[in-house]
Amino acid sequence: QVQLVESGGGLVQPGGSLRLSCAASGSMFRLYSMGWYRQAPGKQRELVAIIDSGDRTNYVDSVKGRFTISRDNVKNTMSLQMNSLKPEDTAVYYCNAHYGNTEYWGQGTQVTVSS
Repeated sequence: QVQLVESGGGLVQPGGSLRLSCAASGSMFRLYSMGWYRQAPGKQRELVAIIDSGDRTNYVDSVKGRFTISRDNVKNTMSLQMNSLKPEDTAVYYCNAHYGNTEYWGQGTQVTVSS
């Protein structure tokens, strides 16, 4: 069983930055592919960024060049640095851990981009 706890959400003005963090329990963190998803009101949850066990990353087109995903396998944490935020980035952001047929979700953290 893996528990995921997100932190770092909040209210930020357009053009601003936020850093989200996800802390994971368990001893197999390094084997998991880790990802950030988001869900805006009235929309489906979408994948924002992913980093696999080999540190390969991938991003949805709308955040490329603005967001950076990273992981620390010693501290069992994953982060999402979000720069140049736009109102359309407003959503609840969820941490995800995936390995084989198993996946886990955090409780989500709200990010609101508004002036």
